[in-house]
Amino acid sequence: MSQEVVPSSGPKGLLQQMEELMAALNADLSQLDADLQQSAGRPAPADEPDCV
Repeated sequence: MSQEVVPSSGPKGLLQQMEELMAALNADLSQLDADLQQSAGRPAPADEPDCV
């Protein structure tokens, strides 16, 4: 995983960068969950988190 250093313009820039990273992480985790569910032979749940 590569990390890019992006100059931010204060807290708003940092917040936006964190939101983008969280969105990317969420997408990656969703894909991983779908892959694991498929490999286990079970359909992925619609929108039910395994734990809160």
